[in-house]
Amino acid sequence: VEYVVQDGKVVIVDENTGRIMPGRRWGDGLHQAVEAKENVTIERETRTYATITVQNYFRMYDKLAGMTGTAETEATEFHDIYKLNVAIIPTNEPCIRIDDNDVIFKSRREKYNAAIDDIEQAHRKGQPVLVGTVSVEASELLGRMLRRRNIPHNVLNAKYHQQEAEIVARAGIRGAVTIATNMAGRGTDIKLGDGVKDLGGLLVVGTERHESRRIDRQLRGRCSRQGDPGRSKFFISLEDDLMRLFANSGPMAKILQNSMEEGEPLEHPLLNRSIETAQKKVEQQNYSIRKRLLQYDDVLNKQREIIYSIRNEALHSDDPSKAIFELVEEELVERLENAIAENENDLSGFGTWVNSHFPIGLKDEEVAGQDPESILESVLGKIQEAYRIKKTAENEEALLHLERFILLNSIDGRWQEHLTEMEELRRSVNLRSYGQKDPLSEYKNEAYAYFQELIGMIRSQLCSRLFRTATN
Repeated sequence: VEYVVQDGKVVIVDENTGRIMPGRRWGDGLHQAVEAKENVTIERETRTYATITVQNYFRMYDKLAGMTGTAETEATEFHDIYKLNVAIIPTNEPCIRIDDNDVIFKSRREKYNAAIDDIEQAHRKGQPVLVGTVSVEASELLGRMLRRRNIPHNVLNAKYHQQEAEIVARAGIRGAVTIATNMAGRGTDIKLGDGVKDLGGLLVVGTERHESRRIDRQLRGRCSRQGDPGRSKFFISLEDDLMRLFANSGPMAKILQNSMEEGEPLEHPLLNRSIETAQKKVEQQNYSIRKRLLQYDDVLNKQREIIYSIRNEALHSDDPSKAIFELVEEELVERLENAIAENENDLSGFGTWVNSHFPIGLKDEEVAGQDPESILESVLGKIQEAYRIKKTAENEEALLHLERFILLNSIDGRWQEHLTEMEELRRSVNLRSYGQKDPLSEYKNEAYAYFQELIGMIRSQLCSRLFRTATN
């Protein structure tokens, strides 16, 4: 359901599209655990170099627009997250698809048998059938059932991703039976073969309702393209994941559980609406999870913008030393303020720190009795002068590359460590709800402290490396 094993690797399957996602790995040791279970090579834990939610990534664009056949159900989320309105464009040709009522059975076995009967009936008269499943496992089970009935068919799932276009191209020919996971050749009009229109067009059979209405609509939308005829029908059992969630609550649950007999199908428009209500509840829950995740990422996003602005300056500025000395000045200010707070009359500790990082030979009498602004101006001037002398003694182009390297190296290593710490904080902060505290507020407060510490470490590392690296 969640992954397939290909070429000795565990490859994740996208739950919505059914497509494999090469290169993607689960975190927290989960991927290694699955690799051990499947007896394949256990690869090293990945380290996060950069992270961003899809929502914040899209919001970086000045202009946003999109087009899909199934955005209507998510109109609220588009408006809340992206401030985008969803407009419905009429179809090019009238849609004449017939959507049959869902047929509900008590057990999965009965549901699959009934679906196979319908598929066989359509196949015998030459009508092409597209069968939708929610997992690779279900698609292969149906494949085995069709083989027992001697019905030739194609299977399109994450294991046969490369043949997708070829399999979909043949899905509309007379007598074709195609089993597909949720990928179902989206974005492709399935062209009907000769005489198929007279047989009612493509028949789409859904073997389970997905928790998102969008996925069901994508499957239904495979037939009746551009005014072609077509029909869709969903087979459901009380053992399906969605039905187990839905059938445990509400007045309809008692009716279903008490009135249904083994082998007796149930269908009614009222049931269709009840199932859609269950799907809406799951969609709302998933949206709440995504929205909460975005609220957490908004905190990290502000930090990301600051760090990346410094990185961009290092990469694209003609004079990276400006950014370097801005950070050096900030570090001097903080060190001086801390020294004054500890002992206003004795700033020798500040002088010792300056001399250990910069070759300026600062004497105690140069800082004694002076006001902070004068000390700062004097020390910074001496550092810049010392750096200017070093600069004239070295190759200017090489030094430019060196400045970029020092700045980027100081940022990148610390930023990676910071991301790991933020992930740990994100996981642990939820436990504070037991202490009647809002996890999001706690996360914001601690994230700010973590970021202050991060900037301090970047500045400190930069000061340590500036002259040592330059003289080498």
